[in-house]
Amino acid sequence: MNTSANSSSNRTPLIAGNWKMNMDHVQGSSLLQHLAEALSEAKHDYDRVEVAVFPPFTSLSAVQTLIQDDGLGLVSGGQDLSPFDSGAYTGDVSGRFLARLGCKYVLVGHSERRTIHGETDEILNAKVKAAYRQALTPVLCVGEGLDIRRAGTHVQHTLAQLRASVDGLTTDQAAGLVVAYEPVWAIGTGEVAGPEDAQEMCGAIRAELAGLFGQDVAPKTRLLYGGSVKASNAPSMLHETDVDGVLVGGASLDADEFASIAGFERQLAG
Repeated sequence: MNTSANSSSNRTPLIAGNWKMNMDHVQGSSLLQHLAEALSEAKHDYDRVEVAVFPPFTSLSAVQTLIQDDGLGLVSGGQDLSPFDSGAYTGDVSGRFLARLGCKYVLVGHSERRTIHGETDEILNAKVKAAYRQALTPVLCVGEGLDIRRAGTHVQHTLAQLRASVDGLTTDQAAGLVVAYEPVWAIGTGEVAGPEDAQEMCGAIRAELAGLFGQDVAPKTRLLYGGSVKASNAPSMLHETDVDGVLVGGASLDADEFASIAGFERQLAG
């Protein structure tokens, strides 16, 4: 179980909230203020459990300004980035812009980007490398749909996504990478993913990283679970050996619920 920065693995848990296409800059500022208050009331230790929010691009500046001006312990990230640093790419957002705003993280290959926008592993590999060029930490999302899960090829499918997306990374980059496993089949389908599903895939991902980058690197890479995460199921997911955090969708739009997820250690201790 990895519940603190002082654990034998030295992997600090990461609680990440993906706001998706919700919260304009006014709403986002209000949500962040309520979240910061809830975490403060709970005496949250950000050195022990990291908390990150991923607002829409138009809300990033307002959110990051609040974080910096109010000295909040949270960090921010972008929901996507361009594989290019600059140029004639209308509608793209450069990792350089995110870095200048003060972002620490950026999502790469979220299941919605893969399915709705048709992003391939090759494109995502370029985006991962673009993130590193700007000193951003990519949160690489991998996972399978219901048809793949039912066919029983979910591990092979997800590891193939991983291999293609991390091709060409250095060992230092792989160690600093965050990988989020999204069981797409368990999001809005009525199917339920349990802690054993999260551990099965995160364990397989860590073993794959060990094979690709070495036994010294794999224990440093943080692995998240993301799939209908709520305060009620987060602690059981985070109790698993290879699950180092969660990527939260809808529940991150509720400040109290998200703060409760970030306080998962209290529920485990109780």
